[in-house]
Amino acid sequence: MAISDRVYKNMEASSWIRRMFETGALLKQQYGADNVYDFSLGNPDVRPGDAFQQALEESVKEEDVNKHGYMPNAGYPHVREAIARQITKEHGVEIPWQNIIMTCGAGGALNVMLKTLLNPGDEVIVPAPYFVEYRFYAENHGGTLIPISTTHNFSLYIEEFEKNISEKTKVIILNSPNNPTGKVYSHKELDALAELVKRKEKEIGRPIYIISDEPYREIVFDGIEVPSVYRYFDNSIVITSYSKTLSIPGERIGWLAVYPNADAVQDLINGAVLCNRVLGFVNAPALMQRVISKLQGQTAELSLYKKRRDLFCDMLQRAGYTFTKPEGSFYLFPQAPGGDDIRIVEELQKERILAVPGRGFGTPGYFRLSFCVNEKTIKNAENGFKTVIDRI
Repeated sequence: MAISDRVYKNMEASSWIRRMFETGALLKQQYGADNVYDFSLGNPDVRPGDAFQQALEESVKEEDVNKHGYMPNAGYPHVREAIARQITKEHGVEIPWQNIIMTCGAGGALNVMLKTLLNPGDEVIVPAPYFVEYRFYAENHGGTLIPISTTHNFSLYIEEFEKNISEKTKVIILNSPNNPTGKVYSHKELDALAELVKRKEKEIGRPIYIISDEPYREIVFDGIEVPSVYRYFDNSIVITSYSKTLSIPGERIGWLAVYPNADAVQDLINGAVLCNRVLGFVNAPALMQRVISKLQGQTAELSLYKKRRDLFCDMLQRAGYTFTKPEGSFYLFPQAPGGDDIRIVEELQKERILAVPGRGFGTPGYFRLSFCVNEKTIKNAENGFKTVIDRI
């Protein structure tokens, strides 16, 4: 075989999302794009907005002989300073700018942090359902992903953490608001987890690091608050990107920020700077760093997602589907009627509706729908959703 066994195995494991993309392209070619209802990809369709366009144009026109040159691997100091001020405001704790490293999106930041932290055989615990790439990211750096179950409404199941934290546990990844469920972990849940982690750290005699993956932090509904992990875990690193909040996923710009109270904090920062370089990112894109420095605290028109969520939830409820209403992000994760997530996805395809089976996110028996699509697509898919559930 030409490619490595691990890559071949990972290609098979991630084939559902890839298959949905390919199926969607064929259906759109056959029936026309307006007659295919594609809810498979989390690709933001909301415009970045005028503020982004203005900041982009200003950054391009800036007169600086070194604006396309090398920079510190952690990023421009003035950009990190702007972000530090915003983090301090949002999280209510002071984060020094030196603790921030600019990265090629949240995916880049996760790989940088996992490479910095993991020894071969170390375990990374993640509540399921979880973003499918986490397994690959952990394996990239010699780690093993340990998915654990959540409760019926996707809340943290503390007893499962209790059973699975061991001497091999090095990292816990939290993703709130969650992809694919839209769940926001509450103060109560984080408080209970923090108490458990502190006890386990004493038992195993070393820190367990919490990586909080937060690209959907600003996409929340109904007055829900996203608690700051910094308030609960000293050994915490927040990771995010501007892909969803500014609607610029293709620009690959994000950051990681290490909490000042973390064990060996300077080693963590220095290690992450090195890994940013040796993983081949070298540094985050220079132009986008300058652009986002002008946009701290600003977002695209995220209120559109609430309108779409409510429209989609009402439609699915009328059709007879069972689901937990998402508190954030732009995904729904309904139960598969009859319990077979593969079958529901295949039946929906017959109605030109594209969804992703829950087993792709570590949770069979559910399926994911993305509502970062226009309202017309959601409305026009209603008959198809109703036809499928009646047929099943």
